[in-house]
Amino acid sequence: MNWVAPIKDEETLARFKQKLREMDEKYYIMFEIGVGTGMQLQDILQLRCRDVRGKDYIEAVIGTRKIVRSFRFPQDLQDIIRSYTEGKDPDSYLILGHASSPEPLSREQAYRALKSAGRSIGLSSIGAQTMRKTFAWRYYRDTGDIYYLQNLLNHASPSITYRYIGERPNVDVVLKKMTADENERSRQVLLRDENGKKRIGQIRSVLDDLEKELGNPGNNDAFYGKADCFLQQMEELIDTFNKTR
Repeated sequence: MNWVAPIKDEETLARFKQKLREMDEKYYIMFEIGVGTGMQLQDILQLRCRDVRGKDYIEAVIGTRKIVRSFRFPQDLQDIIRSYTEGKDPDSYLILGHASSPEPLSREQAYRALKSAGRSIGLSSIGAQTMRKTFAWRYYRDTGDIYYLQNLLNHASPSITYRYIGERPNVDVVLKKMTADENERSRQVLLRDENGKKRIGQIRSVLDDLEKELGNPGNNDAFYGKADCFLQQMEELIDTFNKTR
């Protein structure tokens, strides 16, 4: 399975949108909503024209715990939707599977369209999460607010959100918990059943294995490149941790 990454280059993003538009306007609208709001693909496909026309935000239920989140519609996206829904039945699905059917586009059809557009311009890391990851990366680039994204995307920690958008963590943010309650929760988690010591032991085991492998003549240059990057990140984490103690 290919890793799905956000589209970070503006020129590439514009080419991708244009390719979707050439395939069918509905794919372009679907993508614009995903990139503009951060909504999940399955939620976008269930939208009806009345849900989005003239709206500056929409609420959606996410996750197994049925958490409600509000997704904002920027003005330029509102204008795109207004034009696309002009004259359409308010009760009809926004993204139809076929012109002759009232049923919405299926997730499988949407996925194939995204993959096809990606292949046509040389992008392999395209999938159902491309829209949401691109939205999240662009929002973080413009605001630096990882906590808003963590909450919107229902992630357990900022470090998960950083991985999601393909960015190295701002360690100052990750190490400094948001609230006293979160700090207390961390204390309980680390001390319960010696969980903290067990995790440290697992990290130590990885480092011990890496140290042994450094002398293995069978390793290729790619292994040493990965090892060097890993150690650099570990050194930066240790340095930041020491500074914030």
